Formats: sequence, structure tokens, C-alpha cells
Amino acid sequence: MKLNPSNQLELLIHGNVLKNLIFLYQEDKLPNKILLKGQKGIGKSTLAYHLINFVLSKNEDFPYDIDHFKIDEKNRSFRLINNGSCPNFFLIDIQADKKKINIDQIRNIIQVLNKSSLNNKPKFILIDNSEYLNKSSINVLLKEIEEPNDNIYFILIQNQKTLLSTLTSRFIKFNINLTNKESIFVINKLINGDIYNSVNTDFINYYFSPGNVYRMIEFCDENNIDLKKIELKDFINILIKDNHIKKQKDLRYIFYEVIECLFKKKSILFNMEYYNYFVKKIEKINKFNLDEESFFIELNDKILNG
Repeated sequence: MKLNPSNQLELLIHGNVLKNLIFLYQEDKLPNKILLKGQKGIGKSTLAYHLINFVLSKNEDFPYDIDHFKIDEKNRSFRLINNGSCPNFFLIDIQADKKKINIDQIRNIIQVLNKSSLNNKPKFILIDNSEYLNKSSINVLLKEIEEPNDNIYFILIQNQKTLLSTLTSRFIKFNINLTNKESIFVINKLINGDIYNSVNTDFINYYFSPGNVYRMIEFCDENNIDLKKIELKDFINILIKDNHIKKQKDLRYIFYEVIECLFKKKSILFNMEYYNYFVKKIEKINKFNLDEESFFIELNDKILNG
């Protein structure tokens, strides 16, 4: 089974945050607009799914196990969410073939929300990868969250990217973090082994979030790449040569983080202007969807073969 926040039965970390959110809900003080902010891959979305399951499974068979932070896979709401048919849960996320969250995704969910409820349970709208919201999508969303209907909760996942303050200011923010020790614990649980026996420490030290490391290991296993032995430079050569950055759109952000890692190593040997120059190029490519070919040519000339 692919690693996905919606199917993670056990909350490996952030138990204290979940307990606080549950306490607020039980006291009828849970904000109806919640922002979970932190590095991508540290379990923010998984945390949200566990909170949602606690609330929706409350009067169902096999309810949420708060003592062990576990979802029962036999629970009805859990099964409905995972097959996309839960009437009380709505996911807004970037689609695989898109560059932004489509405005129609927001409008479609608003239409459903405005219809009468099939039950008296709360409704949750989870907005994942919110950095892909464009201005049009945000404007439509703002109108809806300004005065939401009763018993409707919006949960926004922010991956340390800049979002319009007109949106984030409407939400109550919870900063989510992991220590290195906690990251090691989580990734070892996910891979059922020791991360230092599986991954070159250069990769671990840079973007050490459990989700990112797990997906890197998964990608390398699928492409017969020994992530323990391969050097950063050789790994990036493979990404460019085999066109993985364009083909693996869902991993694109991780690949660019690996490239930034190489820039940092080079900058230590030379100067920070090197690093700043290429990082700004990456930012422009990602922000304006610019062509990457000229960037890769320059990368080859000045870094990989320089």
C-alpha cells in the first residue's frame, strides 16, 4: 500500500497536538477554521485525518482509539473516506495532471455543502497542499469560509510556503514540528528498519522529514537505485538523464530539494552567491512554470561537470 495520510491507521507522532484538538472539540471550542503549518512530510495531514476520524467515528462501531492514537480499519467513516464516498468529508488537493488547485474543485464542494445534510454529524473540508491554491480559488474559498454553516470545519495544510494573508488570517494556526530524534523514530517505523542502513546521510541531513525520506526510498526501490551508496551528484545526473523530474510530477518538489542540497555543498567550498543564484532560478521555475531545459544545461555545465 502506498504511503498516504488517509490510510495511516496509527498516528506515530503529534499525539499531544491531537489530544489538545480533541479537548477543544469536546469543550465545544474547536475552531471551525484550522491551519496546520510545518515542513512537508512531517505528518500534518495524517494528524488531520486522525482528528476527523475521532469526530466522525464517535457513535459508530469501532470508534477511534484515543489511548493508542489508532484508527480501526473496520470503522465505517474510515472506509467511506478511503473509497471517496463519505458524506461528511471533502478533500481539496492538487490533481495529478494539474499545476494548481482548480477553482471548480472549490465550487463543486461549496455546492455540496449548501445542500441539506444527510446526518447530524460535522462536515470536514481538508485543503491539502494549499500552496497550489491560485488567487481565483482563494477568492472563492474566502467567500465560503467568511460565514460557514454550522458544524462545518475547514482544515488547511500549509507546507511552509507563502500564502495570501487574506486567507491565513482567517484561520487559527497550529505550528507542527519534529525534532531530529522524532523524525528518525517515525521514518524507522515507516520503513520497518534503520534509516542509516538504507539512505546516504547526505540525503537525510538535508530534507529530513519522514514523508520525504520514505518517498525517496520508494522511488529508488522502483528504479533500482541504491540510495545508500549513490552520491548526490550521480543521483541528480540520473534524474536529469532519465527525465524523472518531468515524469514524476508528484516527487518534483523532493527532486528540487536534492538539487538545492548539492548547491549548499558546493557553496561551502566556494561562496554563497553560487547557492543563491541557482536557488532563485528554481524559485522562478516553480512559481512561473518556466521551461527547465536551460536550467538543466547550466546545472550540467557549472555544477555537475564543473
